Amino acid sequence: MGGNVAENLSNQSVPEAAARVAAVVNRLVNRIGSNAESRERLAEIEIPEELRDNLALFLRLERRVLSEYDPEIADLFDKILTAEIVVNAGNPGTCAADEAVDEQGVPTADEPTAVAFREVVDLIDSLPLDKQQVIVRAFTSFFHLANLSEENYRVAQLREREAGASTDTEVDPANELTVAYHQLVNELGVEGANELLDKLEFHPVFTAHPTEARRKAVEGKIRRISNLLEERPRLGGSDLVENERHMLQEIDALVRTSPIALKKPTPVEEADTIIDIFDNTLFDVIPVIYRRFDDWVLGDKAGTVPPLCPAFFHPGSWIGSDRDGNPNVTAKVSREVAAKYFTHMVLKLEDKCRHIGRNLTLEATYSKPSAELINLWNHQVEMSPRYTARAELISEHEPHRAVMLVMADRLNATVRRITDTMYHSADEFLDDLRVVQRSLAACGAVRAAYGPVQTIIWQVESFGFHMVEMEFRQHSVVHARALKDIHENGIHGDLQPMTREVIDTFRAIGSIQKRYGKKMAHRYIISFTKSAQHVADVFELAHLSFAHEEDVPELDVIPLFEQLEDLEGCVDVLDQMLTLPVVQKRLAQTNRRMEVMLGYSDSSKDAGPTTAMLALHSAQE
Repeated sequence: MGGNVAENLSNQSVPEAAARVAAVVNRLVNRIGSNAESRERLAEIEIPEELRDNLALFLRLERRVLSEYDPEIADLFDKILTAEIVVNAGNPGTCAADEAVDEQGVPTADEPTAVAFREVVDLIDSLPLDKQQVIVRAFTSFFHLANLSEENYRVAQLREREAGASTDTEVDPANELTVAYHQLVNELGVEGANELLDKLEFHPVFTAHPTEARRKAVEGKIRRISNLLEERPRLGGSDLVENERHMLQEIDALVRTSPIALKKPTPVEEADTIIDIFDNTLFDVIPVIYRRFDDWVLGDKAGTVPPLCPAFFHPGSWIGSDRDGNPNVTAKVSREVAAKYFTHMVLKLEDKCRHIGRNLTLEATYSKPSAELINLWNHQVEMSPRYTARAELISEHEPHRAVMLVMADRLNATVRRITDTMYHSADEFLDDLRVVQRSLAACGAVRAAYGPVQTIIWQVESFGFHMVEMEFRQHSVVHARALKDIHENGIHGDLQPMTREVIDTFRAIGSIQKRYGKKMAHRYIISFTKSAQHVADVFELAHLSFAHEEDVPELDVIPLFEQLEDLEGCVDVLDQMLTLPVVQKRLAQTNRRMEVMLGYSDSSKDAGPTTAMLALHSAQE
């Protein structure tokens, strides 16, 4: 089942969603059956027993919830499923609707299956609007549950495969990174492979896409149901009964909850999506990925020696910074989103640092601190007698613990902008962490040094204080118009509102860099780049926006080639771009590295996906 079925439904009109419901149910019933026929059909379906059992469980719970909600809705739910079984009865395991469908997914073939399918659509169309909405919501929630069953089964299979993997081999069969690394070792030797490994970077970018408009409230319910499903195999007796009661409670709430927010989120509120993903996966999972690589490559030494895996994961975001065609994203919004990311990230690190510190209960007599650590402690005493007195009271004769607790207090001061005690950059915090790590390693506490302390080091190296790197984007035409306006009226003249907004955007980038670090806002993307002049325009606007040269932010100006003709001419544009003095100056600062973006969306619209893919391939070559 497609993971985005429910999201797609939530963004369609009720009639469109109703037709889509019928189309997806048509595929679904091949695998799970319906009402009176459920148990018999499920027994016949050639899918793994665990997956089949979970689907049957969720079907039973969904029906119970719908019966309690409205018996008529429950009856309609069963009728639609049963009707779809009739549609598929003549050809079980396949879906004739897949062969000839209209743009809403409704079969167009003139055959018995298509006729029966149309009857299902007509049934839904005959319902009053409020009933249609509830039916769509019922199936939307059921699709979420069906997807959960599949995800649960996939995770179980991965764990089973993991349990059967031999750690005697050098390569982790479930981790392509180790496979690639050992191939490099064979081709280039250990030194050459490690040199390439250190250059590895993975930079996924989050966007606020309208077809992914699933509410946080819905996400939370799905996550809780997923956790309940995962713990079921370990339960029995009253615990299992209680587990099912909680499932019914969450499914009932899911059915009654609107799948999309009742008001459109602001760009600042959209940033919460990234924060939710960060809290529930990225912050804790990314160090586990690094550790997994070390476990297979370093073997028993992993966690007791300096790590081999670099922090190669550095996420970006267009939320709150992509203003191409979105008037709601302003300079003010970008500043607010940056502050939101920064505050959340630093407080997250404070909590992690404090947790690690509390557990570093190594007594100084048996785990002697290094001279470097003692010097760090003395520096902390000079900086804040209050912080150190509190830490010393809690951690007498436990210097590593005391130092980490003061570091946590300094992180809190960083959020509150207390100049005397705050960290002025993530690198400054990293320096202190490495002092603690080296001291622990020197006194023999290598598992603490390269275990929990290394974990937070990886987290800081991956996310810094910024959490995500904001990427600013604007259309090349907007820049050209803004420059024309400034040249005609002067930077302090009577300028158009859009020109003012362009200037304010560059000033916001400068402010973000000064306050939160250059990594948070250094990428500036030009939509519809058609010439080197479009790149020169951005650098000129950045300089015109500031009275003093030292205030101009450092920018990596990224041309985005999207349309077919732009892809075909991009190499010539890049050749011309490299002749610009401002570009040469920036290349000298970036070790001759430059970023270019190729777009597939507009090129596909221009020339179709096949031609666009060929153009993208040629452009990359």
